[in-house]
Amino acid sequence: MDKPNVYVTRMIPMEGIDLLKEHCNVEVNGEDRPLRRDELLKNVKGKDGILCLLTDRIDAEVFDTALTAKGFANYAVGFDNIDVEEATKRRIPISNTPGVLTDATAEMAWALLFAVGRRVVESDRFMRTVEWSGWGPLQFIGGDVTGKTLGIIGAGRIGTAMALKSKGFAMKVLYTNTTVNEVLEKEVGARKVSFEQLIKQADYVSIHVPLLPETRHLINGEVLRKMKPTAYLINTSRGPVVNEAELVAALREGEIAGAALDVYEFEPRMVAGLTDLDNVVITPHTASATKDARTNMAVKAANNLLAMLKGKRPPDCINPVIYER
Repeated sequence: MDKPNVYVTRMIPMEGIDLLKEHCNVEVNGEDRPLRRDELLKNVKGKDGILCLLTDRIDAEVFDTALTAKGFANYAVGFDNIDVEEATKRRIPISNTPGVLTDATAEMAWALLFAVGRRVVESDRFMRTVEWSGWGPLQFIGGDVTGKTLGIIGAGRIGTAMALKSKGFAMKVLYTNTTVNEVLEKEVGARKVSFEQLIKQADYVSIHVPLLPETRHLINGEVLRKMKPTAYLINTSRGPVVNEAELVAALREGEIAGAALDVYEFEPRMVAGLTDLDNVVITPHTASATKDARTNMAVKAANNLLAMLKGKRPPDCINPVIYER
């Protein structure tokens, strides 16, 4: 029996590629960059399955081109790059990679929190470019962490993991969520509060919501002005959750103390002025960039795609309604 033909839109850890190669003919984008639109359309044509990335826009045009595809496995937890509603109409399964990058992303949120709060990047840059004259009592004074209030916007897997890691710092934890998070309330004494309460009371606000119509620009100038002037914003979720231009204005005006971003509204481009600010830490969407997390994502995506190719429901299907009769 002929093996199915699959396309991987960008190189991922070999563990995932090797798993696919055991059962499929595999073609991989050989260049370490996102595909142009014309390249994506050309390369998915005639394939039985596609393993795509968050940088690929998967929509009706792609589905019309990849008519033989039995499914799309997204190498990411988020899936705002895919028109899931259109896929569901066509009964095309879509999967993601939840769970395996939870701790890696939560750890990165903490790394960003400390980096911006304690002015680590700013201090490092100073030491590399300026002749340091020695210790001074007013040099690079930042924010305290122990005993302060951590606000978690979205207490799902990653938000929960980050909040649980606050236990060692005796922080007060506030969270917003659609439901009560019993784990957080039991383990760290967290309180579910309104969005308004959280942004007014938190010393550190960490965002962990998916990108949905209702979360786009959830953090804007009006919200930032309600935060404490000593507060810090951390975003490891999706860039458009924050109005980046209004964040730049707030940082310039000192409306908040600082921000740390791993994702961007117009990724990979950043809005004008962001890189000029000393009170912002910026990293290139690397929250899941650990060996274990990225490898496990590759294996999970490959297993999802293999299930689709066999006509089975993938373990991490995000539109399971297509399997209901």
